[in-house]
Amino acid sequence: MPLSPDRLDRFARHIVLPEIGGVGQAALAKAHVALVGVGGIGSPALQYLAGAGIGKLTLIDDDSVETSNLQRQTLFDEHDVGRRKAELAALWVDEFDELADIAWHIRRLDAANAAELIGDADLVLDGCDNFATRLAVSDACVAARIPLLSAAVGRFQGQVGAFAGHLADQPCYRCFVGDAFDADDCDTCAEDGVLGAMAGWVGTFAALQAIRVLLAPTGGFGDPQWGKLHVLDGLQPSLRTMTIAKDPGCRTCKAR
Repeated sequence: MPLSPDRLDRFARHIVLPEIGGVGQAALAKAHVALVGVGGIGSPALQYLAGAGIGKLTLIDDDSVETSNLQRQTLFDEHDVGRRKAELAALWVDEFDELADIAWHIRRLDAANAAELIGDADLVLDGCDNFATRLAVSDACVAARIPLLSAAVGRFQGQVGAFAGHLADQPCYRCFVGDAFDADDCDTCAEDGVLGAMAGWVGTFAALQAIRVLLAPTGGFGDPQWGKLHVLDGLQPSLRTMTIAKDPGCRTCKAR
């Protein structure tokens, strides 16, 4: 479907990029991204995905805004304390772009409801804060044959990785972390701390990688970097990349 004159003007700075162009922008307009978590990572990721013209966004978060969130969760302000993050994020999208298709769920994603919540997304971006949810998201993505971008941040370091475990030669997130983290007992930023700007860096980098994945079929923005984990260091500013191998014994994707 061709873009209207108003949309052509809105996304003109994308369209003039040969790596995106009109074909790429039209592909973004047709894309559906599900975000798990709209907190420190999800806030800036959502803002830049909406800004990029993603056609449909599904937001999944069961949490409410707390005062301690305001140091890094850029969608919210003092008046939002106590209100549900998913609803507030959806309201922000509605005001930012009236043509965006937005769905939101005030539910905690788990193994029982993951398939229902991620639905027919073209890509899932997971910015949640616990391993049990991350692994439930990964397992559901493999089963539904949906690619996954997993993003995490703590203290002065962040990670963003692209996983396509539904493909025979590609790892899933469980190949990376194994089975030891299925429980909820993991470190949190409340215990360890996190630099607010690091969450912003990770969230915007995750949005960039999401656009890369969505535009891979058009060929202009490079390969989707499956199995590549990018480690962002804020103390001694740097970015390094490692390759995650497919685990032949992985209980989730070994048969794929």
